[in-house]
Amino acid sequence: EGGEAAKKEEEKAANEAKDSKEEARASGEASNKTNMKVPTTFNEMFMFNGAVMGFGNSLWMNQILEQFDNMVMNVANSYRLQEECDVLSLVLAKYRGTINLSEFKAVMLASMRSLVPKDWDGEHEVAWGWLW
Repeated sequence: EGGEAAKKEEEKAANEAKDSKEEARASGEASNKTNMKVPTTFNEMFMFNGAVMGFGNSLWMNQILEQFDNMVMNVANSYRLQEECDVLSLVLAKYRGTINLSEFKAVMLASMRSLVPKDWDGEHEVAWGWLW
């Protein structure tokens, strides 16, 4: 009787752990052993990749990232896209320091690849490269 109860407790604990892992995968909020949240949005992935690539403290990259969504969301409207690019130009004109736009492009493309690895292909790479 005692052995049977212990076995049921072990099964229950194993099932709860399995359910917890499945919920984490389904929600996109799986964490590693150090409780670091896995990036699930473009901005989160960009910040993560930027840090890994050595650009974690880059103020100008953060300024571009703040404007980037507006640029992407208005890509079909050339006049509005131009306005968003003009706004970004004004923001960056105030920055004192070196700006290397190819570094942003590298982090952007790495982030896109990380977020949609199964769907990402050469055509995506070219299209996003052209947008940038």
